[in-house]
Amino acid sequence: MPESKKALWRAAEQQAAFRPFTQKLNPNSLFRAAGLSRLAGMSRAHVSLVRLPPGKDSFAYHAHMLEEEWIYILSGRAVAEIDGKSTEVGPGDFMGFATPSVPHHLRNTFDEECVYLMGGEDRPIDVVSYPEHDKRYLIMQTDKGAEFYELGEPIKPVGKPD
Repeated sequence: MPESKKALWRAAEQQAAFRPFTQKLNPNSLFRAAGLSRLAGMSRAHVSLVRLPPGKDSFAYHAHMLEEEWIYILSGRAVAEIDGKSTEVGPGDFMGFATPSVPHHLRNTFDEECVYLMGGEDRPIDVVSYPEHDKRYLIMQTDKGAEFYELGEPIKPVGKPD
């Protein structure tokens, strides 16, 4: 079986898959993630193991129109901003965002790393809103990766707003 399609990935093997992520719309966004479902060759759902350092945010505050998303905290703590309300979350806490989702993101205001699983659907098209920036993007998955289009007059390609 090719390595990209093997079903079992031991914890030690996953470490090489971690990549840093930032988002241009939030200058404080910085985390490392390993796409566990991608390692196993999955394409219809996604699950990532995420490490959010102290003092950093996940993404910009956002909401999905088409893709459902969830977060499950494994260790550490964070502040979840969900639909305009801030709540401390910790190990065992689950957040699910049915579509159309309310805006959400995580902020690690604590002294230790917050580790969580993040996942959801992997649809070919999604619309993501960033209410604090008054922006919406159409995201289309292609063979070459995701294409981002800012929605407004007129619709124009903008590159990835990471």
